Amino acid sequence: METRELRYFVAVAEELHFGRAAQRLGIAQPPLSRAIGGLERRLGAALLERGNRGVTLTGAGAVLLREARAALDAVEAAERRTRRAALAATGRPAVVLAA
Repeated sequence: METRELRYFVAVAEELHFGRAAQRLGIAQPPLSRAIGGLERRLGAALLERGNRGVTLTGAGAVLLREARAALDAVEAAERRTRRAALAATGRPAVVLAA
C-alpha cells in the first residue's frame, strides 16, 4: 500500500462520502473511486458499503481506518525526526512547526 492510497481511504472513511472526500483531497472523484476500488481488489475485501446517500465502513474498513491512521502518523513522525537529524548534522538550529 502507498501512503497516497491510505490518505485517500482515510478521507473517504472520515467523510463517508466520495464527493466530499475528493473535494477535501483536492482531486476529482473518479480517480479517488478508482484508487479505493483498486485497494479493495488488492486486499480482497470490501472496505466500504456504497449507498445512494454516501458510504459506511465495513468491518474490514474499520480495521484499515485504525491501521491507516497509525501508519500515516508514523510516516509523519519519521519525516519530522529525519529532518531534525539532518538539520542537527549541519550544526544549524532546527525549528520544526507541527501541522
